[in-house]
Amino acid sequence: MPERQSSRKDAIRSREAVLAAADALFARHESPQDVTMADVAAAAGVGKGTIFRAFGDRAGLLRALYEARLEPIREAVETGPPPLGPTTPPQDRVPALLDAVLCFKLDNRRLALALEEGGSSSPYRAEHYERWHSLLRAVLEQIPSLTDSDFTAHALLAATRADLVEHLAGEERIPRERMRAQLANFVTGVLASGPLQDLTAEE
Repeated sequence: MPERQSSRKDAIRSREAVLAAADALFARHESPQDVTMADVAAAAGVGKGTIFRAFGDRAGLLRALYEARLEPIREAVETGPPPLGPTTPPQDRVPALLDAVLCFKLDNRRLALALEEGGSSSPYRAEHYERWHSLLRAVLEQIPSLTDSDFTAHALLAATRADLVEHLAGEERIPRERMRAQLANFVTGVLASGPLQDLTAEE
């Protein structure tokens, strides 16, 4: 039993070391593709096999790092007070949720970009995207003036895609607070626009 507990503690320490090393490497490199699993293993002082056993592959490592950093926001959304928590009126909660997503991606630009660019499947099928979309859709459904919460949730999240955030913050050098204000104005406009016209309806 003591050996098993020691082995488990070693695995936890190795996992934490890998996450910390990956975090630092992504922060230092301009392109996420410049960081390899071998780089992470060397920085963490572990073998590549340790990383593959713990995370499966590069995409699994990115997801684990992303989820670890996102945990405080997830707790605030699930059980926290306004403006992110579940007791917030939907008209106030939607802008707060989008602002939280934007701020998170600004604080984790290269990590978010690496995660959204990685993998062979659609980014819209990724677990983290589906979770945000489901949450936004559920909150939007509480707003009577909106009739297409599913599409509206997709459209709002598109404004916080990592590649767009990287372009605006990196290439166009738009200040953080200006980006937040622009997003808030956009969200307010969408929520105030009323129901979408049904273009398939017969005249």
